[in-house]
Amino acid sequence: MRPRSSALTIAAVAVVAALVPAATGCASSSPERGADRPPRTARLFAPDSVWNAALSSDAPLDPSSDARVGALVDEVADEVRRGVGPWISESHYSTPLYVVRGAQRRVRVKLDAGSWADSLRGALAAGVPIPRGARPADGSDGHLTIHQPSTDTMWEFWRAVKRPDGWHASWGGVMRRVSQSPGYYTDAAALGLKPQEGWNWGSTATSLPVIGGTILSEELRRGRLDHALALSVRDACARIFTWPAQRTDGGLRGDDCLPEGAHLRLDPSLDVGALDLPPITRILAEAAQRYGIIVRDVTHTAVGFYAEDPTPTGRQPYTGTGGLYGGLEPWEFLPRFPWKHLQLLRMYLCAKAPCEPPAERRRRAGR
Repeated sequence: MRPRSSALTIAAVAVVAALVPAATGCASSSPERGADRPPRTARLFAPDSVWNAALSSDAPLDPSSDARVGALVDEVADEVRRGVGPWISESHYSTPLYVVRGAQRRVRVKLDAGSWADSLRGALAAGVPIPRGARPADGSDGHLTIHQPSTDTMWEFWRAVKRPDGWHASWGGVMRRVSQSPGYYTDAAALGLKPQEGWNWGSTATSLPVIGGTILSEELRRGRLDHALALSVRDACARIFTWPAQRTDGGLRGDDCLPEGAHLRLDPSLDVGALDLPPITRILAEAAQRYGIIVRDVTHTAVGFYAEDPTPTGRQPYTGTGGLYGGLEPWEFLPRFPWKHLQLLRMYLCAKAPCEPPAERRRRAGR
């Protein structure tokens, strides 16, 4: 069975506390004796990737923008009335991110899948540098993400579990040269892949990395997010998706559904500073205006963003007096996000992978 997004809540990412903090707000796993220190400037995905590139103020809109954004606004309003959303989840269906050193010992991960997974199985044959004591996220998705800056490689897994005979997973992905990656899985994710291989890798149902678009607690402390936000919607279009997504698990039909991979943005002419938003809401709105919001998953419950899961650190930095949410709860500050001012950027729709606009294909080939 291939991965599907959680039916219970919005996914989030956990950064594990450790001895040597990285500049990005990610922390390193505890080092083995003699292990080298990871670079302090490690960054996931290329500067011009779909997650990190700032949007042009005149980026073209999709002809269906009004209808699809209108349906999203109506969905959010209905969730507010019913008290189920919108939401940010920080503790369930998350993915811990372990940033490891080059000397980290590699272990075998057995992929519990059929022969259709042989390309990924081969890419995992050299082992994965999972640190001792690592654990996957709570929830049935069991996400686990490993980043090794010294080799510029990232691994992620779906339904990861450690059993008496070692680590197992139902699916996942390997991404080499992650600092130059376009932000989604392609046939360049590992060496030796055939042109049609690699596009369906990844522990989300879109092949967009589960860490992509995640809000880190360190970013909230800085008061600035320098990347696009990942968004989950209650449901998405069936059968079709749009670049940068490479798959879909949506079930909706109609002209106003949002395809997975849809790239939204706040109207660049909107004066966010004049809206009198809570500080946390303003941080999200400013990122949505500059970098956008990418639909990455389906939840079947509510619309929501992704935030760093603090559970492995033993701290809860978000809520309560002095918390990063400014003493507010998500149901208090997310309805004030200017949802009605969102715009849908021009889409490149696909029914199967590979899914890339010609200009993106040429740009990626030139890296």
